[in-house]
Amino acid sequence: MTDLTSTDLANLEAQIIADVATANDEAALEAVRVAALGKKGSISALLATLGKMSPDERKTQGAAINQAKDKVGQALAARRDVLKSAALDARLAAETIDVTLPLREPATEAGRIHPLSQVWDELTTIFADMGFSVAEGPDVETDDYNFTKLNFPVGHPAREMHDTFFFHPKEDGSRMLLRTHTSPVQVRTMLSQKPPIRVICPGRTYRIDSDATHTPQFHQVEGLVIDKSSHLGHLKWILHEFCKAFFEVDHINMRFRPSFFPFTEPSLEVDIQCRRDKGEIRFGEGEDWLEILGCGMVHPNVLRACGIDPDEYQGFAWGMGIDRIAMLKYGIADLRQLFDSDVRWLSHYGFKPLEVPTLAGGLSS
Repeated sequence: MTDLTSTDLANLEAQIIADVATANDEAALEAVRVAALGKKGSISALLATLGKMSPDERKTQGAAINQAKDKVGQALAARRDVLKSAALDARLAAETIDVTLPLREPATEAGRIHPLSQVWDELTTIFADMGFSVAEGPDVETDDYNFTKLNFPVGHPAREMHDTFFFHPKEDGSRMLLRTHTSPVQVRTMLSQKPPIRVICPGRTYRIDSDATHTPQFHQVEGLVIDKSSHLGHLKWILHEFCKAFFEVDHINMRFRPSFFPFTEPSLEVDIQCRRDKGEIRFGEGEDWLEILGCGMVHPNVLRACGIDPDEYQGFAWGMGIDRIAMLKYGIADLRQLFDSDVRWLSHYGFKPLEVPTLAGGLSS
């Protein structure tokens, strides 16, 4: 082998090793390997010429070419190890987990059910156990269903007690409104079903009022029983059983006071026994009383307006604020907090999604 040949081989080797050193990733390194050692690579081409040489030249130049091949192979292997190590370091840096931080809660643990939804489920569970079904109706009602069929004649002062949201008059002069109570659902039920009837009517209601204990939109649940022999004794038992189950006490005294509602006669306000101590209210003990709901026997005029003969059927109804009983049970001080959408507040007062209330497993456990 001549000096020129030796120089050319050394230059080729040096160029290939330089290309190996500047390869930035494994793909670029593979391209260098193919260009040098592939079937059509520069060093492979030199090896292919050995067959045309004399034995002495083959012995001399073959050793030099193979030595260059080995050096290139070693350089490729070393560079490949460097690139793999760099790639691993970059991946570790990008996927670093700080094991000193607490684990993130899964969605089923981080999410919370709003207290109003919880109480809605609780009261539905309790009344369902007594044989009640759930009835629903539209939030936008007619004056006839919201007032007239409930024994509120036009001009009756009781209409003014409701501070109603009215819509603009229609061409015929009638005005739709946002229902002020869920009693229109009772009307719709009596018009669509034949007695006996046993339903509860939970839902949203609306009145123009706003302070610590009132909001323009709130929630009510009303109950209705229509039968041939229903009476106030049945009503008192239902309310007593509900209060025991809802407030989770073995016994609770109740006081019924005469009152007035256009749609019931006689009408009653219901107080429950409680004890006020250090800003807390405990039910089923103490000597204090707290008003919780209104009730009474369905007025005969309401039955007639709904196509039910009051000489054959009678019934009773009651209504209470879902927001109010939620505040009482879970110690919520301000009604407006129920609608503030404060995640911190909800994480404190809310319930985990899998805490489904049941009479068998407990309502608030």
